[in-house]
Amino acid sequence: MSETVTTGFWTKLRGLPLPTLAVLVAIVGATAGVTWHLWPHWSTNTDLSHGYFVPVLFLLLLGESRRGTPRTLRWSKLNHAFVAGLMLAALAATAVAGLYAVTVYWSHAAVGLMLALAFALLVVAAGAVFSRPEIGLVQLNWPLLVAAVLWLLAAPLPPGTYSRITLTLQLWVSEFVLNTLHLLGIAAARRGNIIDLVHATVGVEEACSGIRSLISCIFAALFFSATLVRRPWARALIIGLAPLLALVMNFIRSLTLTLLAGAKVDISGFWHDATGFAVLGVTALMLGGLALLLEREPSAARRPPATPATDARRNSSVAILGTGMAAIAATLAFFMWNTRPVTGPRNQPPDLAAILPSPPPGWVARTPSLFAFSGTLQTNFLAQRDYLEPLPGGGSRELVIYAAYWRAGQAPVSLVASHTPDACWPGAGWMPVPIPETTIRLTLADRVLPPAEQRIFSSADRPYNVWFWHLHGGQPLSYRDPYSAVELLRYAWRYGFRRDSDQLFVRISSNRPWAEIENSVVLREFFQRAASLGL
Repeated sequence: MSETVTTGFWTKLRGLPLPTLAVLVAIVGATAGVTWHLWPHWSTNTDLSHGYFVPVLFLLLLGESRRGTPRTLRWSKLNHAFVAGLMLAALAATAVAGLYAVTVYWSHAAVGLMLALAFALLVVAAGAVFSRPEIGLVQLNWPLLVAAVLWLLAAPLPPGTYSRITLTLQLWVSEFVLNTLHLLGIAAARRGNIIDLVHATVGVEEACSGIRSLISCIFAALFFSATLVRRPWARALIIGLAPLLALVMNFIRSLTLTLLAGAKVDISGFWHDATGFAVLGVTALMLGGLALLLEREPSAARRPPATPATDARRNSSVAILGTGMAAIAATLAFFMWNTRPVTGPRNQPPDLAAILPSPPPGWVARTPSLFAFSGTLQTNFLAQRDYLEPLPGGGSRELVIYAAYWRAGQAPVSLVASHTPDACWPGAGWMPVPIPETTIRLTLADRVLPPAEQRIFSSADRPYNVWFWHLHGGQPLSYRDPYSAVELLRYAWRYGFRRDSDQLFVRISSNRPWAEIENSVVLREFFQRAASLGL
C-alpha cells in the first residue's frame, strides 16, 4: 500500500527547520488575529452568525486538503513569482484596510473585509509553500482554496454594497410574492417593499431580504463541495445551485409569512424566527443530501514522488512567505500607531453651549441631549439648539444650529467627514434633493462667510435646507460622495495623518431658504460668537 499524504504529519512538523516553524507559528498567530477582529461582527450581525464556525471549519478543511487530491507547485522562478504576487496582494489589502481604519476606525465593515481578503491571500500563498513534497503539511487543492474563501464569506460587506444588495433582494421578493398572491386570487398591492393586504400590511425588511440565507447557503455549498464530493462537475453543480436554492427558499418563507399575516396571524416573534431558521436548516440539508448523492468513492489518491530540493530552494520559498508576513505586520503596526488615542496635554475646547444664542422674545427653543452620539462621533464636545419662530400669518420658521468640536489629534479628518448630513440624514428618512450648486458663499449682513456646503433634503414632501462647515485648522473642507470607498480613501490619504489641528463642524438647517433667515438675530449672534473659531 502506498503512503498517503495524511501519514507522518507530526513527524514532518518536528522535522521542519526553525525558520519554517517560525513562519508557521506566525500564520497561527494571524489566524487568531483575524478571528479576534471579526468576532464582534459575528456577534452583532445576524447575517454573519455562521462566522462562529469558520475557525473550526478552517482547520477541518486544512486536514481535508491532506486527504484530497495531491496538488503542488514545482519550484521555478514563475512559482516563486506566484507566491510573491500573492503576498504583495495581501500587503496591498492590508494597506487599504489601514487607510480605511484611519478613515472610519477598525470596527468598520470595510476594514474587516480587507483584512479577511489579506488573510485569504496569505492562506493560499502559505498553501503553495507548505504543499511542497519535502514539507507536505497541506496540499494546494480545492479544500485549501475553500478554507481561504470561507473567511471572505464570514467578513462584513461594506454598508453601500450591503444596502444595494438587500434593496434589490427586497424588491425582488416583494414583487414575486405579490404576483403569487394575485395568482391565488388574494387582493394585495405593493408599495416598494411593503405589501398591503386586506387585513394586514407586511414589510419585507432587510432581515427578510434573503441575504442571510444567500450567504449562508453559498458558505455551506463551498464546504460540502470540499468535503463530500471530489469530481469538479459535481462541485460546480452544488455551488451553482446554492444561490438559486437560497432565493427560492426565502421566497417560500416570505410568501408563507404573508399568507399567515393575511389570515390575521401575528407573524412577529415565533413565526418570523421559526421560518428563518427552518429556511437555513432545510437549504443546508438539501445541499448536503445532494452532495452525498453525487459522491462516489474516488480512486485512491497517490502521493507523487518527492523531488529532492536543496535547502536553498526550500528556504527561498519560506523566506518569501516570511518576508511578506513581516511587511504585513509592519504595515498593521504603522496604521495602529497612527490611529492610537492621543495622550498628553490638550488645548482648551470652546464652550459650544455658550456660543448658541438664547431665543429672542417670542421664539421657542429646545436643547436636545446629544450624549448618545458621542461614541460614534468620537467626541463629547457637542451642542445643538432648535429654534422656532411663529409667523404672524400662520406657520413657523424653524432654525437648528448644531456644533461639534475635536481637539488636535482627537480624531482623523476623514472620520468627521464620514458623518456629514450626506451620510447621516438619508438613514433617518430624509431623501436628498438634487441642486445645481453644493458649495456656496453665504452672506450675513455685511459679512461673507467661509465657503459652505449646501444641501436640500425632503421628507414627506417637506423640503429642508442644510448648510454646513467642516473646518480643519480654521480651513473649510469640501465634500463629495460619503458612501464612496474611493472618497473615504482620498480623505484618509490627504488628511488622515494630520493630527496637528483642531476641527469644528457647524450645521445650520431650516425649513426656509437662506434669504429668509440670514437677518435673524439668532444667526447674527451665533456667527459673531463663532468668529473666533474660524467662522
